[in-house]
Amino acid sequence: MSSSSSGSARNSHGRLYLMPVPLDFACDTELDLGATMPMGTLLVAARLRHWVCESAKSARAFLKRVNGVVALSTTLQAMQFDELPREVSKRGDHSGNFDARHLLKPALEGTDMGLISEAGMPAVADPGSSVVRAAHDLAIAVVPLTGPVSLLLALAASGLNGQNFAFVGYLPQDGMARAQRVRELESLALKTGQTQLFIETPYRNAVLLQALLQTLQNNTRLAVASGLTLARGVCRSDSVRNWRRRDPLLDNATPAVFAIGR
Repeated sequence: MSSSSSGSARNSHGRLYLMPVPLDFACDTELDLGATMPMGTLLVAARLRHWVCESAKSARAFLKRVNGVVALSTTLQAMQFDELPREVSKRGDHSGNFDARHLLKPALEGTDMGLISEAGMPAVADPGSSVVRAAHDLAIAVVPLTGPVSLLLALAASGLNGQNFAFVGYLPQDGMARAQRVRELESLALKTGQTQLFIETPYRNAVLLQALLQTLQNNTRLAVASGLTLARGVCRSDSVRNWRRRDPLLDNATPAVFAIGR
């Protein structure tokens, strides 16, 4: 196929928009979309009718909130929501084992689509990478939109190395395995200067924090960001020695991002 015909085929396709959403999912406080999301992002959300999502219920809830700021182009009942398989949402889809091309049929037919997760940016610490990969394979343009990304917000607020960092997902829940993993990540961070970022599910924040304080060396720097973008949000960054000297209280019900470095 010639380059001109290839470009024509790409232009006949719709685009896949990566739609970030607020970080207040499952929190008891709901953010004002108009104050926390760029208007350009909300305008795109309002006009899209076809969605690939982690949860149709949470996608509809977000779009209902969008409608309070920018009128939707059609009713929620008239929209199409295709959910990622449960095993993909739960375990992640970065392995490349899930073929998502069938979910992009509307884009192949010329209709713009959106990809959305329950909080933050899809495909970043959330499912969706298989859909993005499939879009590229099908010559569908991928357009990331501006909005909250918890990992980058936490990193920026941590005071740790933002030039060299890695996100390692969840740590093991088993105590011995978790301690071993923490020591591995600490060794890497102290040796290379690479900040190590990881997360935990709500209601396990306190357990992880205590495990970190029991395992990490005194001079290692630990940052914890909780409730990002919420009014009660907080980010504390200090040496492990100083963490131990003060009451290390942490909201156990709000999503948190942890980081260690030097």
